[in-house]
Amino acid sequence: MKAKRVIISGGGTGGHLYPALAVGEKLKKKNPSVEITFVGSSRQLEKSIMERYQANFIPLKIEGLKGKGLSTCKSLALLPFSFLKSLFILLRMRPDLVIGVGGYSSGPIVLLASLFRTPTLIMEQNLRPGLTNRLLLPWVRKAVVAFEGSVPYFKGKADLTGNPTREDFASLPKKNRNHRLAILIFGGSQGSHFLNKGVTESLPLLTQKKKALRFVHQTGETDYEWVKDRYAELGYTDVTVSPYFFDMPSYFQSSDLIVCRAGATTIAELIAAQKASLLVPFAKATDNHQVFNAKELEAAKGAEILPEEEFTPEAFTEKIRDFIAHKDKIDRMENNLKQLKKENAAEKISDICFKLMGEHTEEGSGGQ
Repeated sequence: MKAKRVIISGGGTGGHLYPALAVGEKLKKKNPSVEITFVGSSRQLEKSIMERYQANFIPLKIEGLKGKGLSTCKSLALLPFSFLKSLFILLRMRPDLVIGVGGYSSGPIVLLASLFRTPTLIMEQNLRPGLTNRLLLPWVRKAVVAFEGSVPYFKGKADLTGNPTREDFASLPKKNRNHRLAILIFGGSQGSHFLNKGVTESLPLLTQKKKALRFVHQTGETDYEWVKDRYAELGYTDVTVSPYFFDMPSYFQSSDLIVCRAGATTIAELIAAQKASLLVPFAKATDNHQVFNAKELEAAKGAEILPEEEFTPEAFTEKIRDFIAHKDKIDRMENNLKQLKKENAAEKISDICFKLMGEHTEEGSGGQ
């Protein structure tokens, strides 16, 4: 039997890459003969992540169209080249399935694959579908979604599976609390200048609580040096600062509270790991999708939200002081996340993938 070939396309951020890697890993686990190729953007971080996971990766020079202002012209100019390269990839590989995981780089290859009558699947991690997936919907055979509220958008094509995460997140042991509140701060794979600035401006108001706090802060490359220096200048010593944490599950496990954005993969990882969070949705996210993601966790009483327009050093400090004084609230928030947890998302998606390819494979069968 000819080995099945699968293209998984999408990217631009770690939020799209990690679900793609999780599904790819599950497909290989269920049938080791499957040949998987990842197609994504040409951003350096994306290349670094794929190299770290030793993935077969092809970059596309493509940029998003929505909300880019004058740079939309540049994005439009790149589209023909992206479609041409996608065409060459499809003709050379002749895949049995093409999966789009969201992000602008999934558009050309998923659309072309559907025109060639190749089975296609899109994954939607946000509560409200992104532009690329909305445009692709009429063309694809199947969609898988993370939230029940997403199902109606896909007009009968959607299966509710949950959002696949790295398996390490779902198996984290519960952290033993101590006198320190361990706070993990990150703004997605590329960092958040807003969070970096907001948190560091709040540090002078928290100096009396230094001994009750531990900070672990992912800054992104651009802000790394000055953020690290700011902690040192103010005398904070129990601090870890880095441009990027590859082993994010271990940092989740060692934290009591996570201060972060509300991207879809971050939300999925919080749910899988059952970690309490203070969410600061990115105000300029397309279609305000991060706010809707955050409200799902807030409704379950598994997170609190501090919108950008309300984020001040005083407001942030008040939140942190409250968590220091009421660590029992963190336990309740973690327990409340159980109701949102969807087990075995990657496995469910891989089963759908094999059905689309006309193959029914049980895990561990090696494709037999």
